[in-house]
Amino acid sequence: MLGGLSMITLGCGNSSGGTKRLNGAGSSFVNDMMLKWSSVYNKEKGIEVNYQSVGSGAGVEKLKDKLVDFGCSDAPLSNDQLEEFKKIGGGAVHIPVVMGGVVVAYNLTGLDRPLRFSGPTLADIFLGKIIKWNDAALQSLNPDVKLPDKSIAVVHRSDGSGTTDIWTDYLCKVSPEWKSKVGRHTVVEWPCGVGQKGSEGISGHVGRTEGAIGYVELIYAAKNNIPYGLVKNKEGEFIKPTLESVTAAANGALDEIPEDLRYSITDPKGKESYPISGTTWAIVFVKQQPDKAVALNEFLRWITHEGQKYAAELQYAALPPRLVERVDKKLALLTAGN
Repeated sequence: MLGGLSMITLGCGNSSGGTKRLNGAGSSFVNDMMLKWSSVYNKEKGIEVNYQSVGSGAGVEKLKDKLVDFGCSDAPLSNDQLEEFKKIGGGAVHIPVVMGGVVVAYNLTGLDRPLRFSGPTLADIFLGKIIKWNDAALQSLNPDVKLPDKSIAVVHRSDGSGTTDIWTDYLCKVSPEWKSKVGRHTVVEWPCGVGQKGSEGISGHVGRTEGAIGYVELIYAAKNNIPYGLVKNKEGEFIKPTLESVTAAANGALDEIPEDLRYSITDPKGKESYPISGTTWAIVFVKQQPDKAVALNEFLRWITHEGQKYAAELQYAALPPRLVERVDKKLALLTAGN
């Protein structure tokens, strides 16, 4: 086994280590960002990065089966998964790559302003307790809007999804009933609604279904011109999901991020924080094949440094500098060996 990859890189004349292709799979949340990174990196470094948007759960499974070099997930591995990865490849390292907001997307015609939601109200909608748009709980949050007497069509992810993990993590924090009855995970037993595969599936279904509500990443709602709401945060402020409000959420949670970089930034402190914010991690084995070790390390280092400047144009929030410093220490843990 060789030493840390920073040492390998310094002792190698070829920055790519001879590898011309890396393969990744997972999160649909990060797909547009990964496509941008892959294109720029290929032009600058001559390394092709092939990324499959198959959902966080499928990406983790592909990594576990060693079908890809990295798996992207919007949910960190569980303790049980970490133990499994330790047996397979010496353990796993979580590398945060970008942050973003999960928005409340809906389809209601005739409104002239974004709707306002609270955590408990969203939980009750997805529990099937609030079934009409003009329910008193929603109307009280939107006193200046005449909400229609129309059924709410709930849409959720049908596949294993890190976005679902972010969404259900938030609902667990704001609704004791949701926490006890449904809980947090990438796949849950939904009390109501229609399942759709991928963020693309939810975006499409909400976009063509009058009265629908779902949860998607900000970029998917923006790309499909789907309205999305403001959400009441822990400080009582109704916050629009923006790059700035997601960054505020990340900064609000920085002091509580543990050493292994498995963390949550939902429902954070801070008046300007958007409460349904999340991170995408690139998850990699500690032990790497020698022919891929250097190239993988350099790609991950590039996207967490130079690559961050492309985040804003695609509606993602860049990693806070204090977090990037901790990422560098994690990348140094990767080793080349069997």
